[in-house]
Amino acid sequence: MAKQEIEIETNDGKARAGLFRPAAAVTAGIILYMDAFGPRPVLDEMAERLTGDGYAVLVPDLFYRNAPHGPFDAKTAFTVEKTKAALMELITGTTQQMTIRDSAGFLDALADQGIGGSVGVVGYCMGGARALNAAASYPDRIAAAASFHASDLASDAADSPHRKASSIKARVYVGTAGVDDTFPPEQSARLVEALRGAEVDHMIENYVGNGHGWCIKDHSVYDEAGAERHWKRLTTFFAETLG
Repeated sequence: MAKQEIEIETNDGKARAGLFRPAAAVTAGIILYMDAFGPRPVLDEMAERLTGDGYAVLVPDLFYRNAPHGPFDAKTAFTVEKTKAALMELITGTTQQMTIRDSAGFLDALADQGIGGSVGVVGYCMGGARALNAAASYPDRIAAAASFHASDLASDAADSPHRKASSIKARVYVGTAGVDDTFPPEQSARLVEALRGAEVDHMIENYVGNGHGWCIKDHSVYDEAGAERHWKRLTTFFAETLG
């Protein structure tokens, strides 16, 4: 599957993105919100896998304001002080509100490419909260929102996605790591309460035994069985919601 490199106009500049199309007709569009290590071949592979189910997949660089950056080794980046500092600067310098604004451009980019209709979003790690915040911010355009091993989905922060639950019209799926200090049980309970209170169609599933990052092949905690379980859940979720 060929990767098409595109540039997306945003309020803050131009974001580079990879666009992947299926060999057959497009069923729907999906935006894949990256994890903290940025765009790289393993995310391209994940996008390509989704095209097998008929989806056109957009993988934008959320760190485009600070390009060029990386590449980062997901296994060692947070254990080496220099790369850890560089990553933290990128992560903290790319706020939720920035990505929410950018998401309008991402959605428009799919439409400009002839990929209309309802859109699905999926985010990993830092991308998980951004996927849910996008669903809350563009409720008439995003029909399905999935999040895996995400941090701070129901934190005390003003931009925590649970605070916007009442704006979400999409179906929501959240896959959590079995043990994850960045999303402790009290946050999970708070997220459930917010989604139930807002009558959001949702499912939260705990992947017992899997660590933060288990879905992605280049992570140190990658787990093949857990990753395949995630793929089964994700593709079923999108098939049920997007067709």
